Amino acid sequence: MSSPLLQTVTSTPTDYWNDSCSVEELTYAIGHGAVGATTNPNIVLNVLNKEMHLWEERIHALIADNPTWSEGDVAWKLIEEMAVHGAGLLHPTFERCNGHKGRLSIQTNPMFYRDCEAIVTQARHFNTLAPNMQVKMPVTRAGVMAIEESTYHGVNVNATVSFTVPQAVAIAERHRAGIRRAREAGVAPGRCFAVIMIGRLDDYLREVAHDNRAPVSEADIRQSGLAATKRAYSIYRQRGYEAVLLVAALRGEYHLTELAGAELIMSIAPAFQTPFVTKDFPREERIGLPIADEVIERLEAMPEFRRAYEPDGMSPADFIGFGATQRTLSQFCEAGWRLLESFA
Repeated sequence: MSSPLLQTVTSTPTDYWNDSCSVEELTYAIGHGAVGATTNPNIVLNVLNKEMHLWEERIHALIADNPTWSEGDVAWKLIEEMAVHGAGLLHPTFERCNGHKGRLSIQTNPMFYRDCEAIVTQARHFNTLAPNMQVKMPVTRAGVMAIEESTYHGVNVNATVSFTVPQAVAIAERHRAGIRRAREAGVAPGRCFAVIMIGRLDDYLREVAHDNRAPVSEADIRQSGLAATKRAYSIYRQRGYEAVLLVAALRGEYHLTELAGAELIMSIAPAFQTPFVTKDFPREERIGLPIADEVIERLEAMPEFRRAYEPDGMSPADFIGFGATQRTLSQFCEAGWRLLESFA
């Protein structure tokens, strides 16, 4: 079922996920057609700040019942329980759609971004928490290896901390390899959703342009994430990848309308949901409209854009050094997980 929110833009099957596991926000989103939701350490921390009254008693009980647990142990148990609760809200959708929709994404420990084995071990554990759980893992070199291994073990993967065409291609290739291994072993492979954090790429390239005095305008920068997403989408269609693109970190309605007509998923932050629901967008498919050649030419004056836009702009070993990856991992580790650990 296509989301009523996005049917105002396109009649093709673009699905809508809620970029939060807040009870209030997720309930609102499901009521407006959301068929999935996601968490990460920053989201969980924000949920606690908004809905502490729902979790305070449980936090005290966890601490009292487990006196030998560290703050991190308490925090992870809370993350798991919050994810299970969100999965419960989505379970009717999961059942109605025969398991194809209605899943809640839970993120592996962001500190594991260099450790494939640790990511896979945690992913397999998270996969047991609820029938409609899927697991987020970062698109670093270790992360793309974990995508293949997790797919082989039947884990549904949400590949996050991803901003670029080469990352999107690496996700799909590793997922395809995991599918092949699973089928050879007679195992049902996991599905995969390949994230492009479209606004985070814009944010990063804006700072690069400013620092290097690059000859690009703000209008050019606002099309950089769109350019990468449209190119990745075209490659996915050409190669018939099994993975599905998931666009996250939208910064405005232009990220929605310029991708209208695409068969992908939009993960929409609660702050944008009401405007997107209430505004009357025109029905116009724009996914096939290319970014103007002159815009691409100006953006390609920046090496960092070329790394993001060209399918061979980076190898998996390079992903960890890409600026947007470093910024996002730092936020997840330090501004998310570390604060959440001390919060709990």
